[in-house]
Amino acid sequence: MNRSVKDTASEFPAIAGRLNAVPSQSPGYWTLVRKRLMRDPVTLIAAAVLVLIVLSAIFAPLLAPYDPFLGKITQRMKPVGFAGHLLGTDETGRDMLSRLLYGGRLSLTSGIVPVAIALAVGGFLGISAGFFGGPVNSVIMRVTDIFYAFPSILLAIAICGMLGTGLFNTLVSLTLVFIPPIIRISESVTTQVRSLDFVEAARASGARPFALMRYQVLPNVLAPILVYATSLVSLAIILAAGLSFLGLGVSAPAAEWGLMLNSLRQMIYIDPLLAALPGVLIFLTSMCFNLISDGLRSAMDVRLKL
Repeated sequence: MNRSVKDTASEFPAIAGRLNAVPSQSPGYWTLVRKRLMRDPVTLIAAAVLVLIVLSAIFAPLLAPYDPFLGKITQRMKPVGFAGHLLGTDETGRDMLSRLLYGGRLSLTSGIVPVAIALAVGGFLGISAGFFGGPVNSVIMRVTDIFYAFPSILLAIAICGMLGTGLFNTLVSLTLVFIPPIIRISESVTTQVRSLDFVEAARASGARPFALMRYQVLPNVLAPILVYATSLVSLAIILAAGLSFLGLGVSAPAAEWGLMLNSLRQMIYIDPLLAALPGVLIFLTSMCFNLISDGLRSAMDVRLKL
């Protein structure tokens, strides 16, 4: 993964207990986070580029000049800048700009949806393991360790190989790949927070376990978990593209950046720029998510001086 769980967990102080001691005129935690993000030009530029990519994918039917699935054999392999085809055409004469716009839909879906589901499932399991400890922790974390015996890409390939090709199976395989690391980061930060004074005070006052988890633990562990999940989106996009490139992801004639790389690989000797366009978008999107994750990590690492 992009960052180790231990490093990520150690960079976020538990601040909720200290927020109660801050004078009322002091800015709140999320206000400080927002101000720090607004002073980070790299994160803002990455967010702006990512918003453009997402909007272009959402409004692809309005922006695409041609049908991404229909081509003309007489117009095949036209170079970038060809009249009527701004980014040229592929090996079957389909407009590259249209296919890249539509391809963003599947690629972004393959990156965001598995991480979102893994965040919900893995976050709940990890927080439960860290909060309750004992047998609950042992069972959850030992099962998690089994998945860590396999590299992410090999595990995704193995699951897709068993389930078969298709977008749904790709989402399932990537979700299963990302649940274990989110469980581990959630368990790590929850273990740090559960023994703090404000949690012990709430427990001594008679608060029930699930109330403690919801109102005392969750607000203090959510930030590092979200930051780590954001960094996984870029990895999910790359893994999804890799599965499609290997023929284990979505199938032709779907427009997906990894699948487009596979179909255009023979054109690298004829028109390298045209063949590289899907890869450029994969790199750009993944880089934006990584930069945003780093920006969020820095902004949320707020240590209040009391």
